[in-house]
Amino acid sequence: MLVLSRREHERIRLGDSIVVTVVQIAGDRVRLGIEAPPNVLVLRDELKPHRESKPCPELEPHQQSHLLPGASQGQSS
Repeated sequence: MLVLSRREHERIRLGDSIVVTVVQIAGDRVRLGIEAPPNVLVLRDELKPHRESKPCPELEPHQQSHLLPGASQGQSS
């Protein structure tokens, strides 16, 4: 794991298309801003879908389609 230190308003780039910005630091809380292409799913870890569970109900249907088995072939499960 790479660990980096950043101050407010500083950024970290991941590849060519993802930027993480430290928006605010207040006590023990850090607010991050994430700029990513629309095809990149960004979730808090506690909302991460597990392969053997149902898709997250917090996601809109269009965000879930790539999580379902066979979705890329147009099949339904």
